[in-house]
Amino acid sequence: MVSVGIKELKAKLSSYVDIASRGEEVVITEHNREVAVIIPISRERKAIKSLMDSGRIKWSGGKPAGAGDIKIKGKSLSKTVLEERR
Repeated sequence: MVSVGIKELKAKLSSYVDIASRGEEVVITEHNREVAVIIPISRERKAIKSLMDSGRIKWSGGKPAGAGDIKIKGKSLSKTVLEERR
């Protein structure tokens, strides 16, 4: 983990973005107090981006609505989980 003040971050933003792109977190401080974190892009986000770029999925950026057209036979998953907890 790398820590940097806002003044230095503004002066050398590209180098800190490079650090984050290599997988390391960059903690941003203001008057020696942590105020924010720059984190690397997650594997899951990269996978979703790849699927969107290939046209296999579409996403408008909103919360997923779920798959309303799927039919399930038998008990619902929530009922099964509740039964297993007993």
